[in-house]
Amino acid sequence: MKLAHSPASPYVRKVNACAIARGIDGQIERWTVGTTDPALLEFNPLSKVPTLITDDGTRLYDSPVICEYLDGLHSGPKLFPAAGPARFEALRWLALGDGLLDMLLARMYEARVRPEEQRSQKLQDAIAVKLKACLDALDAMAPALEKTPVNIGHIAIICALGYLDFRFSGDGWRVGRPALAAWHKAFAARPSVVATEPVDVY
Repeated sequence: MKLAHSPASPYVRKVNACAIARGIDGQIERWTVGTTDPALLEFNPLSKVPTLITDDGTRLYDSPVICEYLDGLHSGPKLFPAAGPARFEALRWLALGDGLLDMLLARMYEARVRPEEQRSQKLQDAIAVKLKACLDALDAMAPALEKTPVNIGHIAIICALGYLDFRFSGDGWRVGRPALAAWHKAFAARPSVVATEPVDVY
């Protein structure tokens, strides 16, 4: 298998963490490629990372699809539970983690890429409100995260919080959220999380 990736992408990190957790990391060849590289268009018309090219040539994107594919390559406990309440809880947590990442990327683009005269204070304020709501919700969910067997939602959430630390380390999101901070500290010590720390490419 071949994975088109960027070392700073939190979505790529999610895929890599899943591969490590499933014990199949060594089966994946990494292809570092920028999303503006025309070569990526051959495999993904969206020109996004991560993109996975399987051994039979199938092209898979985006990260939830790739993670579920990798999860099916082993016979152990699944990161994507079978149909039922556990599956929908995992998918809800996945949606929350990915939604948080989407907000953080929009915030980073607005603050670091868009020219200052074109930045929208209204957008930044809206992101701040939603970010607080997400973090408060995660703090309330921390006991459930701790007691539930690891699923794809845990990985999405840890990658989102890791990206918050990576790009916005001054936010102090742990203040006032002791349950979430404690869960994050424990989960972040897992080998799949430690081994996939993002690398700044800017």
